[in-house]
Amino acid sequence: MSPVRPRQAGSPSFSPLEFRASLAMFATGVTIVTARSESGELIGLTANSFNSVSLAPPLVLWSLARAAGSLPALSTGSHYAINILAADQKELAERFAAKREGRWSGVAWTEGVGGAPLLTGSAAVFECFNRSRYEEGDHVIFVGEVERCSHRAGAAPLLFHGGRFYTEHPL
Repeated sequence: MSPVRPRQAGSPSFSPLEFRASLAMFATGVTIVTARSESGELIGLTANSFNSVSLAPPLVLWSLARAAGSLPALSTGSHYAINILAADQKELAERFAAKREGRWSGVAWTEGVGGAPLLTGSAAVFECFNRSRYEEGDHVIFVGEVERCSHRAGAAPLLFHGGRFYTEHPL
């Protein structure tokens, strides 16, 4: 006879601050997700919740807080780009993480699939069709089908760990 398994998770035994501090111990790359709204407005936000899903078909995912002001445009738009930042793009990561006017001022970019801005100098770029979305907890998980991708050979990545930016050092 197999043991009876609970049908849902038990209450957490930790605080939200403890959870956040533990998550911060996972080093991630840093991305800026970009798109264009139906009215043509440029959308951009820093995100480190990026991951590969599938090679065939080519799928990636990322997540966005339900409270984010850019959620309506990103939920309804057909395309977005995930720009993987290089170590020399720390200022861009900080700029697009803050809620401020003029974040696109002086930013070099080209137009990608569906109008999504592609940030010049990124370590890699994934141009995605907005394939599906899943609401989980306080976030929406976006799955993008990659239509085009490119990378800058030899670019050092921008990393985030423990609330600070880093770049790689080979072991």
